[in-house]
Amino acid sequence: MVADACTDKTADRAREAGAIVYERNDLARKGKSWVMDYGFDRILNEYGDIYEAFFVMDADNVLSPDYTEIMNDAFDAGYLVCTSYRNSKNFDSSWISAGSALWYLREARFLNNVRMMNGTSCAISGSGWLVSSKIVKGMHGWDFHTLTEDIQFSTFCSIHNIQIGYAPAEFFDEQPVTFKASWVQRMRWTKGFYQIFFSYGSDLVKAVVQGRFAAYDMLMTIAPGILLTLVSASVHLAYLAIGSLSHGFIATASELSMALGSLVMLVIGAYVTFFFMGLLTTVVERSHIHARRSRIISNLFTFPLFMLTYIPIGVVAFFKKVEWVPTKHDIVVSFDEVMGAGD
Repeated sequence: MVADACTDKTADRAREAGAIVYERNDLARKGKSWVMDYGFDRILNEYGDIYEAFFVMDADNVLSPDYTEIMNDAFDAGYLVCTSYRNSKNFDSSWISAGSALWYLREARFLNNVRMMNGTSCAISGSGWLVSSKIVKGMHGWDFHTLTEDIQFSTFCSIHNIQIGYAPAEFFDEQPVTFKASWVQRMRWTKGFYQIFFSYGSDLVKAVVQGRFAAYDMLMTIAPGILLTLVSASVHLAYLAIGSLSHGFIATASELSMALGSLVMLVIGAYVTFFFMGLLTTVVERSHIHARRSRIISNLFTFPLFMLTYIPIGVVAFFKKVEWVPTKHDIVVSFDEVMGAGD
């Protein structure tokens, strides 16, 4: 375990529990990627070839009892990188945590699981994944330091034909509860996606030309499609504004009405799409959602709003300088408590 710039008793508590703890206090190079680089370097130098692979987890993640067994099965099947089923331990905390949690359930079931079924590469996300020591040793540590190092590594794998596997090993992560905390977190993710797109876009296109579907899949994942939506909305708004001021010279009343209707339908279409996306995920993954029924139902209507907040985030992140900041985690629950939530 790496205790990064901790001001509490995390390191001491981890040692008491039997963990090997490395303490790091480099405030100049902040972020999870630098922590991983430091940890891998220490482990490889001190233990050599003892370990075949490494799990990447947050200290507060809650694992299902059979998590490591299922992940090991995937590793033994030949996958050098494996991701898992990311659930939430605080779905019930707020409409923000519920929206974020539902997105990860969809990602596991309808993205990574489907990719696995079709024999293409998956993508890692945050914590809850495994990487072979062969890859870490080959890179002499961890050399992915954008704001979204997980997607950067996934992109690297798709370009270099390293297939990431998916295993239905369930773990529980903590989601932000307030809109402010979620805004900061998703701002970093969005900026990181821009970084990766502009850094790896040409390499992904080359890999696509070579016939690698995983590269195409990743290119579509990181492509800033939200900007196209914003451009479309901006054109409609500009047309309405200029057309209204022209008093019929540039646009007639009926043409302005059509433009306004098109803009309204854009918003309604997005809401309906996200509503049915959330509904499908909720129905299929209902047994994995541990929350009050009222929260589950209300989330069907707030999930589209949660997703639509990516629009202003996408705009601000494109122009604003964004730095890595830690997301506060303070919910302490056991596996049994998570499973009993909502009963």
